[in-house]
Amino acid sequence: MTTTLIRNADWIATFDDAEREIPNASLRLEDDRIVAVGPADELDGPADIVIDARGHILLPGLVNTHHHFYQTLTRNLPAGQNAELFDWLVTHYPIWARLDPESLFAASQVAAAELLLSGCATAADHTYLWPNGARIDDQIAAVSELGLRFHASRGSMSVGESQGGLPPDSVVESEREILDDTQRAIERYHDASERAMTRIVVAPCSPFSVSPELMRDSAELARQHGVHLHTHLAETRDEEAYCRERFGCTPVEYAERLGWVGDDVWFAHMVHPHADEITRLGRHGCGAAHCPSSNMRLGSGIAPLMKMHRAGMRIGIGVDGSASNDGSHLLAEARQAMLLGRLEGDPGEITARRMLWFATRGGAAVLGRDDIGQLAVGKAADIIGFRLDTLALAGGALHDPLASLVFCQPPTVDLSIVGGVRRVEDGRLLGIDLETLVARHNASARRLVA
Repeated sequence: MTTTLIRNADWIATFDDAEREIPNASLRLEDDRIVAVGPADELDGPADIVIDARGHILLPGLVNTHHHFYQTLTRNLPAGQNAELFDWLVTHYPIWARLDPESLFAASQVAAAELLLSGCATAADHTYLWPNGARIDDQIAAVSELGLRFHASRGSMSVGESQGGLPPDSVVESEREILDDTQRAIERYHDASERAMTRIVVAPCSPFSVSPELMRDSAELARQHGVHLHTHLAETRDEEAYCRERFGCTPVEYAERLGWVGDDVWFAHMVHPHADEITRLGRHGCGAAHCPSSNMRLGSGIAPLMKMHRAGMRIGIGVDGSASNDGSHLLAEARQAMLLGRLEGDPGEITARRMLWFATRGGAAVLGRDDIGQLAVGKAADIIGFRLDTLALAGGALHDPLASLVFCQPPTVDLSIVGGVRRVEDGRLLGIDLETLVARHNASARRLVA
């Protein structure tokens, strides 16, 4: 057993059930779990590893509930800069069709590195096309090298243009192949144990790219194995028009008909649900990944964040695809959620602390976990620290250290510990040569776009 003492932090925000914020505080760890958190003078003593956190604020590692790692390869493409979702997808599908294991591996590491430096400790990724031999195994191998806690989605598309879907036929798979490989991924990689580093998610892409039969069969498979379900839903008005024309219902009604409701389901975006639908989804305990930057970037709209929260839906924050956000900074996304929400809501309700709660405890709940997202005894040792004496926080951190992380320019982390292992130290990502990684990634990106 390895013991770690993180001592003398200026401030610790626990996000525990009591929402404790403790000045001049310390944390004790044993291997990958927290065994004590409290005032520094109560927790002093010997440890195998001692980390001086003087001048820092500590909080739980953030939880990213929706991403597309592979899209780091197609950021900022000129043809997609000014497009709405459907046109944007049509522009990108032929390029994504050239993905291969090497490019998927490099893209996954770039996304994971960005997330770690932004304060993220747990991420759910949604990859839904697997051309040229690329597999979920490539992503899991890539992310495990960086030490990010990972919910890997075995996503899918099965309805191409010839069958009335949006994606070209070249990027869809047969439904039998999808279900067989999803079961293989679950049996090989899913870890249901407490503080697990890798879990598998079943994730058909969207109503306009998979069949109702695949949605039903995917839900049945997931529930047989006790894993969670994820898909895009109610993202744009085009999607609603498609569902009404093809299925005779709204996107949310479509999900309900197919059994896609419950506390094992979460949806990305949820920009355009109807009021009665929000009420029903809240009763079922469904989750939502709020992706404000992407929704703005593509002109999709403003999700009814607090209405969903008040209805009982579980709410997390997601950075979404790196080609529809063009970055993977989860703390910055929490800030965007606050600013965008205030355009239509009460600033007294849409606070910095509430957005950070969505980015920690809320995200953990969306992913079906109670072992992450808080600094409390027995929980996973996922801890991030920010220096309070930086240029970006000058002045702001004096008055309210925690809120300054959201109101001021969002910084990168100075310290990140995931599962009890240091991943970022003095603002530097450990165990990876970023210069080499970026060069490898850019070579793949050039090859795909060329």
